[in-house]
Amino acid sequence: MAERVQQAAEAAGAEVRLRHVAELAPDEAIDSQPAWRAHVDAVAGQPGATPDDVVWADAVVFGTPTRFGNVSAQLKQFIDTCGPQWGQGLLADKVYAGFTSAQTLHGGHEATLLSLYTTMYHWGGIVVPPGYTDALKFADGNPYGVSHATGANNDAPLGDTETAALDHLAQRVVSVAQRLAG
Repeated sequence: MAERVQQAAEAAGAEVRLRHVAELAPDEAIDSQPAWRAHVDAVAGQPGATPDDVVWADAVVFGTPTRFGNVSAQLKQFIDTCGPQWGQGLLADKVYAGFTSAQTLHGGHEATLLSLYTTMYHWGGIVVPPGYTDALKFADGNPYGVSHATGANNDAPLGDTETAALDHLAQRVVSVAQRLAG
């Protein structure tokens, strides 16, 4: 999902930094789920997110798996490290949006995005959800961001509906950020 947002944002004219947050779970937990282990291994050599990345950006799209209707502990810990930048006002007046995934269609997707956005409101950010600003949103049904049901084995690929929704989200975020930048 993050890679699709990156591609769509770059196609819309944005300079993009694709980052991941640090993994907190112990290896035995990660190894118990092959898809989790594959993800950890796949991002091992990629740059990790820092608060400076958020300061640098005019717009930030956060992605998180759904954890009981909330953001993952890993993303929450990263967000918590942004306190000094928030205290200096460096996170305000930026565009923010999000995407999420869970195993089931009604696995807490919308609650996760709303939980994520609570922080952006505290930061003074400008949350730019997709809403129902395009007919494709009636297909994916999530006006708060983009969500994907990964299936019981967390291996369901993104379909045309999800990729179109991710493209729309990225284009909308870039467009609003560009207008705010003047």
